[in-house]
Amino acid sequence: MADDPNWDDIFASQPPTDPSRDAGRPSAPAPAEAPASRRETRERERSPRRAERRASRGDGGDRPRRSRKGGVVLLVIALVVVAGGTAGVVAAWGAVAPLVAAISGNDAPEDYPGTGNGTEVSFAITSGENGSDIATNLVDSGVTASFESVYSMLVADTSLTFQPGTYTLQQEMSATSAVSALQESANRVTDKLVIPEGTAAADVYSLVSSATGIPEPDVQAAAADVASFGLPAEATSLEGWLFPATYELDPGLDARGYLQLLVDTMKQRLVDAGVAPADQQHTIVFASLIQREAGLADDYPKVARVFQNRLDDGMLLQSDATVAYGTGQTHRVTTTDEERGDESNPYNTYQHVGLPVGPISNPGDLAINAALHPADGTWLYFVTTNLDTGETTFSTTLAEHEAAVRVWQAWMREHPEYQ
Repeated sequence: MADDPNWDDIFASQPPTDPSRDAGRPSAPAPAEAPASRRETRERERSPRRAERRASRGDGGDRPRRSRKGGVVLLVIALVVVAGGTAGVVAAWGAVAPLVAAISGNDAPEDYPGTGNGTEVSFAITSGENGSDIATNLVDSGVTASFESVYSMLVADTSLTFQPGTYTLQQEMSATSAVSALQESANRVTDKLVIPEGTAAADVYSLVSSATGIPEPDVQAAAADVASFGLPAEATSLEGWLFPATYELDPGLDARGYLQLLVDTMKQRLVDAGVAPADQQHTIVFASLIQREAGLADDYPKVARVFQNRLDDGMLLQSDATVAYGTGQTHRVTTTDEERGDESNPYNTYQHVGLPVGPISNPGDLAINAALHPADGTWLYFVTTNLDTGETTFSTTLAEHEAAVRVWQAWMREHPEYQ
C-alpha cells in the first residue's frame, strides 16, 4: 500500500502573502549555540513539555498515524460544512466530530468542554507555521486538550488562515473555541514598532531593540552585514534604506528579519514611486536631506527645489543637518562655526560641493516624492522664521534671505527656550 499523503503539506494554513515577512529567517543554529531568535527559544522551552505530554499519553512519544480512510471522511464532510464559511465550520464541528469518529472507527479526540478556565495565555503564531504547528503549539501551551481535536478541524476546512502575531487565549479551551478565537482580530495583541520619518539608522536600531526586546548589539551586528540586504553597490550602510512606518511585531522575526522587513518596504516604496534601480541611491540621499531640513508638508517640494537649484548652479548646499550628521549628532539641525568650517567632515556641505556622501536619515514617502518632483521656483534660500508653527520663508536673492533671517533672529530672542 502506498504511504499516507502528507496532510501537513496539503492542509497547511496559509502564511501572509507579503514575502517580506519571512525574509532573512536564520537557519537553525548548532545545539551548543544560543538561540538566534525568540522562536528558537520558544521551541527549546517547549521540548521538555512535549516529552512529558507524550509520556503521559503512553504511546511511546508517537502519535497514531492518521489513516487514509479518516482523511477521506474529513474531506467529504468539509464539502458539506465549508459552504457555511469559517463561522459555520467552527459552530458545526461539535456536531460533526462524533460522526467523523463513528465513520472512521476512532474515538472522538480528547477535548475540553468550554471556552476556557479564566487563566489567560499569550499564544504566538509565527510566520511560516502551518496547521500542524498551530495544533501542536495549542496543546503545548495548555490551551487545548489534544492535537487531534484542532488538527482535524483544520483538515475539514482548508480555508482557515492564521495571521502571525500574539493572541490572548485561555487555558483549557475547546478546539472549537480556540480556533474561533484565533480568527478574531480583537484577540490579537497588536504591539507595534514605530519608526518616525527622518530617524537616523543608529536610532532605528535602538527603536527595534526597545520594541522587540532583541538586544541592541544583536541589531547592530545584523545591520553591519550590509551586503546581505541586496542594496545598490553605493550603499555602505543601511542608512536611508529603513523605511519609517508603523509595523506590527512578528514573534517569528529576529534582528535581521526586522531590518530586512524595513529594507524591503523601502525598496517597494521606491518602485511604487517609479524610481529606476540605477537612481535609487541618489534618490535616497536627496530625500534624506529634504526629510531633515523641511518642516511643513507643503514645504517639502519647495525645499527640494532650493537644493536642486543650488546643485544645478554648482553652489554649496550649506545644510546644517548634513554637518551635524557627520559629527554624530543625529538629533540636531544646528551647528557651530567651527563645525561648519571642518573640511575633514565628509558630510559638511559648507565645505564640499554636491549632495552629502550618503543618506543622513531614513526618509518617508513625502520626502521621496519631493525629491522626484520639486516645486517650480527660483529660490536659493530658505529659513524657518517660526519654530512653533514651522513657518518658512523661501527667497531667491541673498538680500531677501537676509531680511528673513532677521525675522528669525527676532523670533529667537523672544523664545529663549529654543536657544
